[in-house]
Amino acid sequence: MPETLQNRLLDAALMHVPFDGWSEATFKAAIADTGTDPVVARSLFPRGSVDLAVAYHKRGDALMRKRLDQTDLTDMRFRDKVAFAVRARIEAVDDREVVRRGTTLFALPLYAPDGAKLIWGTADAIWTALGDTSRDINWYTKRMTLSAVYSSTVLYWLGDDSLENHATWEFLDRRIEDVMKFEKTKAQVRSNPLLSKLFAGPAKLAERVHAPKASGADLPGGS
Repeated sequence: MPETLQNRLLDAALMHVPFDGWSEATFKAAIADTGTDPVVARSLFPRGSVDLAVAYHKRGDALMRKRLDQTDLTDMRFRDKVAFAVRARIEAVDDREVVRRGTTLFALPLYAPDGAKLIWGTADAIWTALGDTSRDINWYTKRMTLSAVYSSTVLYWLGDDSLENHATWEFLDRRIEDVMKFEKTKAQVRSNPLLSKLFAGPAKLAERVHAPKASGADLPGGS
């Protein structure tokens, strides 16, 4: 990562998170370790360790995108591409305890919206990297589904003590298989004359839904 003050503070904080969590104590320790002016540090991270935790998650997304950019996925089935991307995101983590502490932080009601937005951002980063061009309701459903897959896989991984996380990758494959079955069911509904008529009304409403544009959108991925 580039040697910026933000990254120096984050790297310093990561030494303390396993012991003190994403807390004010961790933020102050990072300031002391880097010799940063507290006013400057607060200007970079107004909410202290909360914003450091957000920055850490986004760093993981960036590392995942870099790995995807450097990997030839051409011959992979699409479901395998998605699994590879989720695995790459999890493997971008150096310390499982740091993620565990972050999960605890973003489970708090005050910061739950931040956590949800970060997970959505990860799902959006994966779909974008894999070339998703949908601009209708599928833009949302794809990210919602992958957000659920990613978050459940991370929770499973946090408790996984299998060799090289083998159990986690099997869990991930099962979750993606569930998604593929759901997509197959949707396709069957669309091709069935009776069911397609039954769902014609909701389908018309769905056609009015479009992916957000960058301007004024509070969701990642708008353009």
